[in-house]
Amino acid sequence: MDVVVVGSGIIGLTTAIRLQEKGLRVVVVTADGLLSTTSAVAAAVWFPVATGTDSRVADWSATAFAEFARQAADGVPGVSMRSTRMLEHERQSEGLPWWGDAVPDLRRLTAAERGPECADGWSFTAPAVEMPLYLPWLFGRFTDNGGELVHRRLDALDQALDRAPVVVNATGLGARKLCDDPAVHPVRGQLVLVHNPGLPSSTRIQDDPAGYTYIHPRSTDVVLGGTFQPDDWNTAPDPATAEAILARCTARIPQLRDARVLAHAVGLRPARHGGPRLEADPDGRVVHNYGHGGAGVTLSWGCADAAAALVEPH
Repeated sequence: MDVVVVGSGIIGLTTAIRLQEKGLRVVVVTADGLLSTTSAVAAAVWFPVATGTDSRVADWSATAFAEFARQAADGVPGVSMRSTRMLEHERQSEGLPWWGDAVPDLRRLTAAERGPECADGWSFTAPAVEMPLYLPWLFGRFTDNGGELVHRRLDALDQALDRAPVVVNATGLGARKLCDDPAVHPVRGQLVLVHNPGLPSSTRIQDDPAGYTYIHPRSTDVVLGGTFQPDDWNTAPDPATAEAILARCTARIPQLRDARVLAHAVGLRPARHGGPRLEADPDGRVVHNYGHGGAGVTLSWGCADAAAALVEPH
């Protein structure tokens, strides 16, 4: 093999595919099953939340938006373009938001559309990705291209170099230990899945004083969230938190009040103080692509392009 990608979440698999498109032979090494990654429980509606606002993030987000839009048009499993509203309790600047250039149909909501409790808001169509469908499709694309999957838990990135001369580090939270990077930390997200009563549009409330709130319908269910709890490693759903999520979401969308609860889930977003790390070590043998927080899907294909461009065959 030419390259080892360590990590099988959305960042690892998209990077592996872009490397294959460069003509490289790629093996993915992972400690987790495909649907046991943090990516598998992501609500996965495009938006660069808590990523910082530098130009690299804007470019990565725009690249991923365009790729998902193409995939939705091509009928890729789990990918659709969904009407989305983003509401804000504080008025923002008069121009477009920093991420707005990526979104063709971005429109500011009127006061009547956003309601009296919100001071600002936007309407747009965004990629929505159902990860239990999309991750297997990604993995199938990887293996159809000749990729190999190895289940192994690494204690050091150097252990991957016995399989290929270059390693791409897409280990998410694992990078805290593997790279001795204390900037990497979890941001706990709890959500509730309910039956979809026919809800067509996503709603996100950016600065809800009652709590981090989003309502993302999928083909058969609706993802209700959520929490944004830095440095919390607890992966067990909390009943009181679930009740608070249901209360906030049903107050916003009364249509959900009678929706049957299907499941509760918790994911630990792989955040990093200072933003994502996407760079090569000086000798070029390790390329880092981690620290995307809750925006892994939003940044995925853009970061995959950037990481693949840093890989030089040895």
